[in-house]
Amino acid sequence: MDRLTTTTIIPDAFQGARDDISMQFLIIWDQIKAPLIVPLLRLAVAICLIMSLMLFIERVYIGIVIITVKLFGRKPERCYKWEPLKDDVELGNSAYPMVLVQIPMYNEREVYQLSIGAACGLSWPSDRIIIQVLDDSTDPVIKDLVELECQRWASKGINIKYEIRDNRRWL
Repeated sequence: MDRLTTTTIIPDAFQGARDDISMQFLIIWDQIKAPLIVPLLRLAVAICLIMSLMLFIERVYIGIVIITVKLFGRKPERCYKWEPLKDDVELGNSAYPMVLVQIPMYNEREVYQLSIGAACGLSWPSDRIIIQVLDDSTDPVIKDLVELECQRWASKGINIKYEIRDNRRWL
């Protein structure tokens, strides 16, 4: 079998640098750089310029919108006629919608009183609100504390339910 020589692998154009591999890589790099790397860099610069122009146009547009809103003084109250719920003597509390507040718990010793108290302190008719405490705690001490807090609020006339799941898997 014929032995391969360096002349069969490396063309004659690299004659002077045949023995030095780093010199061969530099020559190859010089031949690739101009036709390959320079056009890619020019393309990247063009893309960056286009994107910068787009950002500038967006900023100008947003500025025009803000100035227009300030000049004409458009406010949401003028567009949307919202009114707070008024007490109706005939309907009583039935004018208010039913509201369900769910409080998930999982071993939260530090915040259970605060979160239950905040939900129970909402200013809403007590017959139109249901508060559910969903307790997934694994610590029996914390479970007892949360249940006692729910019982305390229930004794004050708040419609509060204490719920425990057997497992925490999604159905």
